[in-house]
Amino acid sequence: MRYVILVAALALMDVGPGVAQPAQPSAPATAPAGAEAVPGTFLLTVFLRHDQSKTVDEINEHLRQTGWYDKFPGAGVEIVSWYVMMGIGQVVTLRVPADRLREVNRIIEGTAWGGYRTEFYPTYDYRALWEEAKRHAHP
Repeated sequence: MRYVILVAALALMDVGPGVAQPAQPSAPATAPAGAEAVPGTFLLTVFLRHDQSKTVDEINEHLRQTGWYDKFPGAGVEIVSWYVMMGIGQVVTLRVPADRLREVNRIIEGTAWGGYRTEFYPTYDYRALWEEAKRHAHP
């Protein structure tokens, strides 16, 4: 939890050479491309936590040897977003047809394990609902 808070706090700052300064205003954030609902699918957020007993080169070599780059995410599965969380690993959000969940799990078990520790979170895009609730709360 404290990592999430730290990442959120860092996102609010533009870190210069040794000095944190307030970030400049920017355009409103938008949902990742393709985040809208598609019938028969769901969003799955996958945490790929780095195995810190290995170097990045060792992790990448493991992924090459297991076929990760050829197999992930699997046929018919869309990558909606993919972020690096420094010091933690990578966070990938997939759009998964409901009948492909087991296949995604098996690909990760067979290729990513050994380089990453994994966590899975079914997710949905709440942004439009939040904006609607906000409009109603502050007419």
